[in-house]
Amino acid sequence: MNTSVHTLLSRLFAAAIFFGATSFALGATVEVYKSSTCKCCAKWVDHMRANGFTVNTNDVGNKEVRERSGISTALGSCHTALVDGYAIEGHVPAEDIKRLLKERPRATGLAVPGMPHGSPGMEGARSEPYNVLLIDKQGGTTVFSRHGPADPRDSIMRLK
Repeated sequence: MNTSVHTLLSRLFAAAIFFGATSFALGATVEVYKSSTCKCCAKWVDHMRANGFTVNTNDVGNKEVRERSGISTALGSCHTALVDGYAIEGHVPAEDIKRLLKERPRATGLAVPGMPHGSPGMEGARSEPYNVLLIDKQGGTTVFSRHGPADPRDSIMRLK
């Protein structure tokens, strides 16, 4: 077989596997519970759709679904989403939700407490570092990922 044809077929096969796996991971619909007047929630929904998710919005607030999902008020934000058995609280990046759905840890879900500047839906002139937290079944948390600009204090600590 001609080398260029073989290379092309190899690349097409790899792309088919990648996009097939991505489509499979994104098969679940994201149900978002939010206020009808929250603009940053709408921007987060746009972020999710732009990253391949199917999203339904429920403009009923999120307090009740957050509590039912076992997410403490301390981890709260302006919207709560449910996807494939997991709860997503706040401005969690789509890449982290994709990772969650791929790895499938035994957990309640993910949270970005508050509304950090620079997180999806909160883009603007300011950006701050923030953590995405994995919420375990007992309500405890561990850092799932870190985003935003590096904290300058981290560099100072490494120099010592």
